[in-house]
This record gives sequence, C-alpha cells and structure tokens, in this order.
Amino acid sequence: MRKTLIALAVAAIAAPAFAADLKVAVDPTYEPFTYKTPQGEVTGFDVDIAKAVCEQIKRKCVFVEQVWDSMIPGLQAKKYDVIVSSMSMTDERRRVVDFSDRYYKTPSAVVLKKSVEYKGPASTKGLKIGVLKGSTQEKWALGELKPAGATIVPYEAQDQVYLDVKSGRLDGTVADKVEVNGGFLRKPEGADYGYKGPDQYETKYYGDGIGIAMRKNQGDLKKQINEAIKTIRSNGTYATIAKKYFDFDPYGN
Repeated sequence: MRKTLIALAVAAIAAPAFAADLKVAVDPTYEPFTYKTPQGEVTGFDVDIAKAVCEQIKRKCVFVEQVWDSMIPGLQAKKYDVIVSSMSMTDERRRVVDFSDRYYKTPSAVVLKKSVEYKGPASTKGLKIGVLKGSTQEKWALGELKPAGATIVPYEAQDQVYLDVKSGRLDGTVADKVEVNGGFLRKPEGADYGYKGPDQYETKYYGDGIGIAMRKNQGDLKKQINEAIKTIRSNGTYATIAKKYFDFDPYGN
C-alpha cells in the first residue's frame, strides 16, 4: 500500500499541470462562424479556432451562449473569460476590452433583392434594413444608410433578420459578406437576393479585423492566446480549419 501511495504521489508530481477551464462566449446565430448543429451542438469556424487555441494553451474550452448585444457586459461581469464570436476590433471596443492579434478579416456588404438597382446609400431611401444589434454593420447602416432615408431595424440575432427578410417585413440587411452567404444567400430563401455595392472595410466602422476579446489587464492570457494564434497559423491547423468552411483564406491581408 505504501509503495502504491508513493507511486501515485510521484505520478501526480510528474503529471503536466493544466489550467482552469476557459469560458468562451459565442453567439450561435452567425453561420458559418458560430451556429448550432441539428443536434444542438455549438459549432463553426470561431468554435474550431477557440478549441485550437485552448489546445495550445492547455485549457479546456467551455462555451457559453450569449446574445450579441450583451457580449461585452457579460465579459466585464466575469460570466466568461473571452469572446470568440467574430468580434471586430474597433477603437470604441478597445476602450473597454482588450483584444488578441487578428484571427480573420472579411468584408461586410449590403444585401437586397437582385432586382433593386443600387447606386449607393441613396438607393435605400424608403427601405427597411435589418441589422444585428450592437454590431459594426449596425453602426455602418446608421452612419451611411439612415441619413439617406433608410429605416434601420436592430435585431438580437442575425438569423432573425433573415427570417424577416424572407417574410417580406424587411427589404434587406447589412452583414458580414461571408456570414450572409452561408446563413442566407446560399439557401433557397436567399435565391432572389444578392450583394449590392462595394465590399465594406471602413476602419471607422469595422476596425482592423476580428480578434479574441478579453478583460483589460490580462497580459499573460493575451500573450498566451497570441502565441497560440501564431502557432496554429504556422503549423497548418488554421488552414485545415478554414478549409472546412471556406474556399479562401479568411485571415485577409
């Protein structure tokens, strides 16, 4: 018995130490970045990236579902440790949270019926445009389309926007170009709709890419996450994940 106890003690000392679980906030209404399978499992590009980062920093990801507009308040209230849910790194958000290095960068776009002739924001006068509440796309729409005469309608989830576009209660949306393709345009209900105007990258609205958000003054965690992103970019893990969802490199220029 004594030898067994000694052996167990030695094994415990020799075993690698793993940190506490990492609670990761996601809004699972944003296909293909974060969404649910028919079985109710949270999945998507963001989820796979979070898991790959957790593997590198030797922590287990525990996903916490959160409505988008409450993401940052929930982080500050310590309901979770990080946000890995396609959050753009804007100056406004940087004032209240910290960000990792970028892990992807894709443009946004206006989506309307293909039959609508679009020559810029003035073309949306009198139209009702649905947007995700608290998103950078909402800020762009309020800054560019509302002054031109469009009515901007905020929603708690992007998939709710698509339901109302389909039903005719909305004329269109402003959304991440990749997300709206996966979540709406490639589906039967999106067959009559398409992108309008140029890709949107304006820094004053969209920041400089998508990062992992965390509370301020967490230098060690930020360093670990940045190293993890760098590692998965260099060892092929990032490319493998990206190919599951896209036919291009979403990291961007």
